Amino acid sequence: MKLTEIFNSNKLSLSFEVFPPKSDTAFESVKRATEEIAKLRPSFMSVTYGAGGGTSRYTLDIAKNIKESYGVPTLAHLTCVSSTKETVRTKIEQIKAAGIDNIMALRGDLTPELEKGDRSTWAYRHAIDLIRDIRDISDDFCIGGACYPEIHPESANQAEDIKHLKEKVDAGCSFLTTQMFFDNNLLYNFLYKIREAGITVPVIPGIMPITKANQVERAIKLSGSFMPQRFKSLVDKFGSNPDAMKQAGIAYATDQIIDLFANGINNVHVYSMNNPDVAEKIQSNLSDILG
Repeated sequence: MKLTEIFNSNKLSLSFEVFPPKSDTAFESVKRATEEIAKLRPSFMSVTYGAGGGTSRYTLDIAKNIKESYGVPTLAHLTCVSSTKETVRTKIEQIKAAGIDNIMALRGDLTPELEKGDRSTWAYRHAIDLIRDIRDISDDFCIGGACYPEIHPESANQAEDIKHLKEKVDAGCSFLTTQMFFDNNLLYNFLYKIREAGITVPVIPGIMPITKANQVERAIKLSGSFMPQRFKSLVDKFGSNPDAMKQAGIAYATDQIIDLFANGINNVHVYSMNNPDVAEKIQSNLSDILG
């Protein structure tokens, strides 16, 4: 199933992101965690690729298992940073052979080694290059892209960021998924600006439940996310109590999702961090809302 069928249905939906294992020894435990999330019957699940493609060999295995064993539509991430054209083509053909209709096309995070390397030799320098190649290889895929409600860390300003986002959509993106954010007003403002710029594809908000105090620093480092005072107060109050912090973090994420649904956003994607308990609690909090 192509995800645009879900996004265009006008029904409220909740989806979850999972990530593949970092080693062979962790494969079975990660597989079990992703299966527990799949048993919740989310609208779809996305499977990440890993920095520099380091865990890419497991992405397809996890995505294929979720789809075939549990009937949950899957979105396979594909990154292109430092990859060759031949490697990317092989990956695309493998995704197609697995019967997966959806690809999240990303440049990928830059590892310290890649940041120091010579980028002039890369076959792919931006996600738009990957999107064009996917479209050239096959018209069968529903292609997703990433967007940043606040601003891409490498953009000079938001106007430049939106300009490049429009180019990415014009190249073949069928939908966009946002980086994490903790203030819904940032998303609403962003949506207003991109719609004015002519970007009309579905935009799926990405929500990160912060269930541990030490996740805050990492979240800021990864995305540069603005932390509203309401959220900072939550961490200050409950951060030293793991159980309380987990409950408060889930409640905060649930509140964000309810506000998004109430304001006309029908599809929300949760960065579950392979935690079935967090995914289940959020879905349970929304059981009557989702219907």
